[in-house]
Amino acid sequence: MKRGMSVAEGWEPAEVTRAEGRGPVVLVCEHASREFPQPWGDLGLGPEAAASHAAWDIGALDVAKALAALLDSPLVSARASRLIYDLNRPLEAPDAIPAKSEVYEIPGNVGLSAPERALRHKALHDPFHGRLTEVLDGRESDALVTIHSFTPVYRGVRREVELGFLYHEDARMAEAALAVERARGSYRAALNEPYAASDGVTYTLRKHGEARGLPSLMIEIRNDLIDTEARARDMAVHLMPALAAAIAAVAEDRQAAE
Repeated sequence: MKRGMSVAEGWEPAEVTRAEGRGPVVLVCEHASREFPQPWGDLGLGPEAAASHAAWDIGALDVAKALAALLDSPLVSARASRLIYDLNRPLEAPDAIPAKSEVYEIPGNVGLSAPERALRHKALHDPFHGRLTEVLDGRESDALVTIHSFTPVYRGVRREVELGFLYHEDARMAEAALAVERARGSYRAALNEPYAASDGVTYTLRKHGEARGLPSLMIEIRNDLIDTEARARDMAVHLMPALAAAIAAVAEDRQAAE
């Protein structure tokens, strides 16, 4: 594999589901795929690493698709592993193309030159975010919601949180969703856990939500809760009241402003 090669003709890094959906939000899943398309191949990874959480957000796409169906909302999802390029990061972020992800070395990402990094950004980041921009431009939405998952154990430490509601600067949706989730008591939920904006994880929220004045929310789900399609569908159904509260909170603010 020549590391500077561009993506194959006709292949698109973004998939749009329910493009004509008229639901209240646009959904995004930046880490949806564990595929390693040409010209990058498997980046020199073994089977365990290529299937691990390092390569994708396990269960996140199944949750996102179930939510898209429940809400009748469009979903923009990635078609390549985040180890080739993390679509939730700007080019200048070191972990946009990591040489190591937690315990896994990524041989195909070691020693990349600035032009090689820029080529991946152009081949994957730009068309993905361009497609998301098109979807948002083509409709009037109440909010942007991104779906992610996280590992139960990170660097040897067990994570107690099961659901996280994250925001960049606008906390309205996250706080409303958290209030509903905590009142129900089904899962251990927290605000800005296990990550926060300071960790660089809210790039899409900032770029497509807050930059256009659109309320936004990032949902993080512990991946052992959604590691089958059935469990992911159940989680999507469970999240609906929290999402409804989040959407209602920003709708009320908008009506008050008018």
